Amino acid sequence: MGYRTGIGYDLHRLTSGRKLFLGGIEIPYIHGLLGHSDADVLLHAICDALLGAIGEGDIGELFPDTDPRYDGISSRELLKIVYELVAKKNFSIVNVDTVVVAEEPKLFPFKKQMRQAIAGILNIKEDSVNIKAKTNEGIGEIGDKLAIAAYAIVTVVSGEDK
Repeated sequence: MGYRTGIGYDLHRLTSGRKLFLGGIEIPYIHGLLGHSDADVLLHAICDALLGAIGEGDIGELFPDTDPRYDGISSRELLKIVYELVAKKNFSIVNVDTVVVAEEPKLFPFKKQMRQAIAGILNIKEDSVNIKAKTNEGIGEIGDKLAIAAYAIVTVVSGEDK
């Protein structure tokens, strides 16, 4: 099977009364992301990228928002389940590269902690995880501070090619 690549994307609306989780950590901010789970767009994008790389659909198929088991669940738990599926299918994660698009809050102070959290969940080295933080330059819902989005691309390798 060799190497495979998957891409993921997610976007959630910001709302009052919720904590903000990005990259598996809580980030102090006046708003959080609205969703069935904790709505961590970065971990959701990574889940989708991994599922795509191993040919297992997407996060909505695996964790439907109509299933009460996932109501309020930590996205760290969702990523752990996806990681277990990757391992069960005899794949190893080579690299995770991501982009978070948010006007606020500034993410630079939290990037190292997010990388550590993601690497820990995926059982890979921290330098195999990269996080880039971008703004939308005041354009659209993200630029208007109404939403945050994330993109992820991953590379996996099958067990026989390690």
